[in-house]
Amino acid sequence: MNIRQDGNARRMPAGLVALALGGFGIGLTEFVIAGLLPQVSRGLDVSEATAGWLISGYALSVAIGAILLTAATTRIHRKAVLVGLVALFVLGNLLSAVAPSYAVALLGRVVAALCHGSFFGIGSLVARRMVPPERASQAVAVMFAGLTVANVLGVPFGALVGERWGWRATFWAITGIGVLALAAIAVWVPAWAGAVHEAHRPAGLRPQLRAFRSRQVWLTLAATALGYGGMFGAFSYIAYTFTEVTGFTSADVAWLLVVYGSGLVIGNVAGGRGAGGPTATATAR
Repeated sequence: MNIRQDGNARRMPAGLVALALGGFGIGLTEFVIAGLLPQVSRGLDVSEATAGWLISGYALSVAIGAILLTAATTRIHRKAVLVGLVALFVLGNLLSAVAPSYAVALLGRVVAALCHGSFFGIGSLVARRMVPPERASQAVAVMFAGLTVANVLGVPFGALVGERWGWRATFWAITGIGVLALAAIAVWVPAWAGAVHEAHRPAGLRPQLRAFRSRQVWLTLAATALGYGGMFGAFSYIAYTFTEVTGFTSADVAWLLVVYGSGLVIGNVAGGRGAGGPTATATAR
């Protein structure tokens, strides 16, 4: 196993920073649209309900892309796959930034979303290989930290940019972040971390589908779908709720999203610790 164990082993590999930057950009493009929905609706001359499909279409594309792209790229070098996925992300956000119509904006959202699930799945494997085995979980946490930061700071910042310079400016900024992430992954992620060895090659799609024979899998999927469906159902129109129901101004949306994002982070930490319970805590020690 090609993992560097020299004196710098305790340092955070630059490749993890590159993956975290990619996760930040993806998290930003997923959530930022909620704070921009009123502006996008007016700018593209569509109803609020129709504009909401920019969120729903993204979510559907994430589900499809996670399955199809991950299965289709199991035999390709993982670093090359990550670069290709971020390139899709850049292309999709560029389409949204220059979209002359609602249809093009929706297409851009769909294209950008294709990389979402596969990036985090494949990126987790690559992140684990860049550090010694005992630090594998920390490496994955660093990569997902980009997603957390996007919730707390990135989304409110994107809403603030959209409020001052228009919603297209936000998508231009996200496109720029994607270009930086693509370059960082290409340069900083070592080739050996993305190598796919025969002994560890993932199984094909058919063996993976056998998991759906389990009743527990279906119950878990149902709980996840209902929980996240309810959360995103409310979050999709959170900007409208703030401005048209509770009486806040559009300029207040940014800091309100900071509060919302902070709640997500606190809930994730508290929920993770609570789920572990005393037994898990004792085992970890």
